[in-house]
Amino acid sequence: MTQPGPFGSAPALRRTLGVGDAVVIGLGSMVGAGIFAALAPAADAAGSGLLLGLALAALVAYCNATSSARLAALYPASGGTYVYGRERLGPFWGFLAGWSFVVGKTASCAAMALTVGAYVWPGQAHAVAVAAVVALTAVNYGGIQKSARLTRVIVAVVLAVLAAVVVVCLGSGESDAGRLDVGVSGGVGGVLQAAGLLFFAFAGYARIATLGEEVRDPARTIPRAVPLALGITLAVYACVAVAVLSVLGAGGLGRAEAPLADAVRAAGAPGLVPVVRVGAAVAALGSLLALVLGVSRTTLAMARDRHLPGALAAVHPRFRVPHRAELAVGAVVAVLAATVDVRGAIGFSSFGVLTYYAVANASAWTLDPAPVKRALPAVGLLGCVVLAFALPGTSVVVGSGVLAVGAVAYGVRSRTAGGRR
Repeated sequence: MTQPGPFGSAPALRRTLGVGDAVVIGLGSMVGAGIFAALAPAADAAGSGLLLGLALAALVAYCNATSSARLAALYPASGGTYVYGRERLGPFWGFLAGWSFVVGKTASCAAMALTVGAYVWPGQAHAVAVAAVVALTAVNYGGIQKSARLTRVIVAVVLAVLAAVVVVCLGSGESDAGRLDVGVSGGVGGVLQAAGLLFFAFAGYARIATLGEEVRDPARTIPRAVPLALGITLAVYACVAVAVLSVLGAGGLGRAEAPLADAVRAAGAPGLVPVVRVGAAVAALGSLLALVLGVSRTTLAMARDRHLPGALAAVHPRFRVPHRAELAVGAVVAVLAATVDVRGAIGFSSFGVLTYYAVANASAWTLDPAPVKRALPAVGLLGCVVLAFALPGTSVVVGSGVLAVGAVAYGVRSRTAGGRR
């Protein structure tokens, strides 16, 4: 028998995920391609302030994670901040969060798919990217539990590769603690831009919240899973950043094309380079898998409210997944993966994701009037705004333009609906 959804009469998704599964999905999103790719541009921007940028990104991520966990426990439905903004701030803010998430994370999906292609077959990166999108969309179509199992395997492989990188770099004769001196050679603006770029790699914990309708006992599971996933990810990132910096230094890291591969080569272990390449490809696949899950669930929530075509709100009668939303997201990502540039996709995605979390923090700020309870959401909101506008100018302009298009579309739709009434 089909059960109604939490916010209407639409069929509900199946609750199969426990704390362990939710943590793994969060890790699959965060401990992914970001750590293989984001360190170099972040080091190029921040110079000796790279570790400061990492700490700042982690602080903003912690505030966002706390806000998201509180809200997800209160509103355990698919859609994440789209639902929170709608319920706490009003329909427009929910729409803005959902719009920024869908467009930003769709760009992230394309970036992750292209990362797979670049590591697996550089000469045919776009073709491999499209094939990866098709394959993982098929996995998601078969049910959320299958996706969680595959993500568990991916996380184990990636963590093993990263552990090998850390051990080799720190244990080599090329490692020099003097290269870890913390400064601000890139200026305050460089540190902020580095934090914005590194935040791109932290943002995966939202996937836990957007899967709220498929988590068992969400009021207990989500607040436990989010900080666990974030804490593990921060520890991994800090270890990898220190290990790579100790070998390459901030200057060498900023110039690196493939920072982790370059680091193990410089540490005297060229035989590990192919392993790192495989790890990067697997990590990108893990991120892509979790990203498609999150985008399709937010698409489902917005379709239920008719902000997107109502046909996308369908839930498969057997697999109990939003199959039409998943197919639509997969098709759009496949087109982008065949045509776009990975660097532009990452910058645009970061702006959209930070906008999404700004709405999440504003929503959490309304939960409790006590100043102590409002401190973290306030810091998170301010941090999201600052980091968003510290990104490269092109990302800010394009991101602002796309959000404006969404806002205009919302206004036209609202006026049209009002006229019909």
